[in-house]
Amino acid sequence: MPPKTSARLLSLLSLLQARRDWPGQLLAERLEVSPRTVRRDVDRLRELGYPIAAAKGPDGGYRLDAGTDLPPLLFDDDQAVALAVALQTAAGTGAGIEEAAARALNTVRQVMPARLRHRIDALRVTAVERAGAPARPQADPQVLMALSGAVRAREVLRFDYAGAAADAAARRAEPHHLVTWGGRWYLVAWDLDRADWRTFRADRITPRTPTGPRFPPRELPGGDVAAFVAARFRGSQGPEGWPCRGEVILDLPAAAVSRYAGDGVVEELGPDRCRLVLGAWSWPGLAATIGKFDADIEVVGPPELTRAFAHLARRYARAATGGQGQRRPTP
Repeated sequence: MPPKTSARLLSLLSLLQARRDWPGQLLAERLEVSPRTVRRDVDRLRELGYPIAAAKGPDGGYRLDAGTDLPPLLFDDDQAVALAVALQTAAGTGAGIEEAAARALNTVRQVMPARLRHRIDALRVTAVERAGAPARPQADPQVLMALSGAVRAREVLRFDYAGAAADAAARRAEPHHLVTWGGRWYLVAWDLDRADWRTFRADRITPRTPTGPRFPPRELPGGDVAAFVAARFRGSQGPEGWPCRGEVILDLPAAAVSRYAGDGVVEELGPDRCRLVLGAWSWPGLAATIGKFDADIEVVGPPELTRAFAHLARRYARAATGGQGQRRPTP
C-alpha cells in the first residue's frame, strides 16, 4: 500500500478505537476522503484481521468489535508508556501475573518505535517489599476471572473458603465487588448463610461450578465500596469510620502534627499548641498512636481514651522496671 494509504488506515483504526460507533459520513469527513474510500479502507483493515461490523442504511456506520484473535493494536505515545509502566508494576498487584506481565512487556517493547523504547528503558520500576514483611499469598488469576465474572453476571457464587485457622468450608454468597487492599484481592459479598456483608480473601477462595441463580443487587451500606472496605479493616461494621475516636490537645505546632496525623483532624490553637481528633481500631491503639508525637498531652475525651492512657502508663512502667508489678486487665 502507498504510504498515504497506510497512514490513512492507521488514522481510521485510531478513530474506530476511540468510540464505539462511527457514522460512515462522519468518518469520511474526519479523514477528508469520500465514503467510498472509507468502505475500501474498512475492507483492508478486515483483511488484516480487524473485526469491523457495518450497519447499512442512511444512518449506517462502523464499529470495531471483539474477535476470536487479537489483531495488531494501535497505541499513541502516552498509552504505550502507561502500558509499559503498568506491566512493570504488575508484581505488586497480588494477582499472580508477574511472568505473563514480563512477557507482555517484552512483546510491547519489541514493536515500539525507538523513541518510545528509549523512554521505557530509562524508566525502570522495581517493587520492593518491606524488610521482614511476610510474603503475601498470590491470588490465582483464574480465580479472579471467575469471581469477576460472577460479579458481572450477578450470579450466586458457591465456593470453598479456607479460613485463617480452619479447614475449607462451603459458602454461598452474592458477589458484589472485587477489590484490592494492601496488595491483596478481596471479594465483597452478601453472605447468604450468615445474612450479612463479608469480605473474603481471594487467595483463600476455591470457586465451585456451576454458579447459582441470578440475584437482584443489594445496596452496599453507605453506597461506597472504598469507604465500606476501609471501615471493615478499621474494625467498624459500618462506613462511618474508626470504632474508637478521641480528641486531645498536644504541645506541638499544628504543622508538625498534620504531617503524621493520617486521616485525623488537626486544629491550630497557637504557635506551639494544637487540637487533634484521631481514630483507631482500639482505645490502647489510639493512645499509643497519639503517644508517638512525643509531646505533653491533654485528653479532651472520651473517658475510654483517658483509661487507655492510664493502662499504657502502667504497662510502660512495668517494662521500665523489668516487668515487675501486678498486671491489670486491658480497658
